[in-house]
Amino acid sequence: MPSQPEIAQRVVEAILAQKLAPGERLGEQQLADLFGVSRTLVREALMQLQARGFVEVRTRKGWYVVEPSVEQARDAFAARRAVESGLLRQAGEAGRPLQAALKRLRQHVADERAAIDGADPATRAFLLADFHVCLAECLGHGLLSGILRDLTARTTLAATLYQSTHDAEQSNAQHAQIVSAVARGDMGRAAELMVAHIGDVESALGESSPADPQERLRATLAPLSPLAGKAGSLSR
Repeated sequence: MPSQPEIAQRVVEAILAQKLAPGERLGEQQLADLFGVSRTLVREALMQLQARGFVEVRTRKGWYVVEPSVEQARDAFAARRAVESGLLRQAGEAGRPLQAALKRLRQHVADERAAIDGADPATRAFLLADFHVCLAECLGHGLLSGILRDLTARTTLAATLYQSTHDAEQSNAQHAQIVSAVARGDMGRAAELMVAHIGDVESALGESSPADPQERLRATLAPLSPLAGKAGSLSR
């Protein structure tokens, strides 16, 4: 039976994997049935997520995944640039041995590549986001890795909501470049590459606001193209 922190963590991981969309309803009873726990425990987990900025309560409607504004998204990206570039530069100043970290980071990049080649969108999205958390952990920053997980989940919500055009293969290639700079011991260059990478992801966000609910429903229920109709059933 999962604990309250474990339930909250599962929700954040679903956001990172882009399996939970901005504005999606989170029913207490459905979550209680899914996890095999009481509604009280679920409510406590949702309250924790509310304090972390991931869910909100709508009067007489229940719990929903937040829909960040463009300004909130930009703020989260700015925080990530400051934290992640700082981690890399600090590691360079400390001269910390990175061999164990490099092995794990290279494996992570390889796993990203495998998920991209395997057309597994949920695993791909999660791994590409989790690279940044993995990097913080590898550099010995347990506390900051938790903060980065939340910041990365916030920017993932923004990317989902504002239809980011940033390509998964591009992210994977940029991650590999960062790891290569770390392997050379050039942490300054790694920090520069990280700032550029986060900037690329941010710049790929659509400039327009997300469509209103009626427009989204119309798009969702639009007829399938003849080719898609032949391929099989509608998937989300």
